[in-house]
Amino acid sequence: MTRQFVSQLQPQQSVDEIYRVVDKQMRSNRQGNPYLLVQLGDRTGVVSGMKWNANQATYDAFQKSDFVRVQGAAQIHQGLMQLIVHRIDPVDPTQVDPADFESLDRNHAQQQWNHLGTFLESIEHPQVRALVMAFWNDPQLQEKYQRAPAGIKAHHSHAGGLLDHVLQLIRLADAASKLYPRIDRSLLLAGVFLHDIGKLEELAFDGELTYSDPGQLLGHLVQGVQMVDRRIADLEKSSGEVFPDPLRWRLQHMVVSHHGQLEHGSPKVPMTMEAILLHHLDDLDAKLQAAMEAISADRNADSPWTNFHPLLGRKLYKDSLGEDRR
Repeated sequence: MTRQFVSQLQPQQSVDEIYRVVDKQMRSNRQGNPYLLVQLGDRTGVVSGMKWNANQATYDAFQKSDFVRVQGAAQIHQGLMQLIVHRIDPVDPTQVDPADFESLDRNHAQQQWNHLGTFLESIEHPQVRALVMAFWNDPQLQEKYQRAPAGIKAHHSHAGGLLDHVLQLIRLADAASKLYPRIDRSLLLAGVFLHDIGKLEELAFDGELTYSDPGQLLGHLVQGVQMVDRRIADLEKSSGEVFPDPLRWRLQHMVVSHHGQLEHGSPKVPMTMEAILLHHLDDLDAKLQAAMEAISADRNADSPWTNFHPLLGRKLYKDSLGEDRR
């Protein structure tokens, strides 16, 4: 029987398939009756499922990251696919093909990592290059960086999303540095590589995608600055050379200011040209990726518009590749 991957589900289709539990919640409808809301995933994506008239026993029968057999029906709701769950039962992991749930293409990730390294090796400032290559050459960091998402929900939330995001940013930064000759390319490329490095400690992604305890308490901006400090200390110890404070401060400033505004979580607004450019490139890539993901996820064929996107604060026009673009 052909597997019913999340991305291939069709409206009104009967579903009998094994998925992984990404999240689960007990909720109440307007009449106060409980229902189970689950997020179900495989290597192609995540879909919401609802089981009406659920009870605590149903909720307790499985945990996040467990595999479950879901029987029900697919339908479109507000432009998105969802499942009406008739039955949901835990499944022994030994009965599951791991390839159906491994979304990371490791060969592609290694190619992406090597491509990123080519940019980092081109950094001209010797101490800045030594710092970023100390990160890049760390096997444990490499393994985590290649698997990490860039976030929980907002954008690039897939396995390997952080690397995809940073490589796209570094291409943009390299091009922009040629247009603005007063930009310090070495600092800019290093800032791109380091700006979200704290997410390797902020996020837990070995099973359920969630925040780590220190990630909840500190956040990736603080954790990123700490990681840069620790790596500089190791570099100074191994080389016997002092890393200049002005370089340290400017790199750390790009990490703490890249959200751009105090109300968006940055303790400082960008105050160097490199930090200003990094913030806007980061925001550009995040918003465009979020828009593409929203358009791709919208399954409502009756309208050329998506539903209102709360993070982007707007509806999006679904451009059809089949249109005559004269």
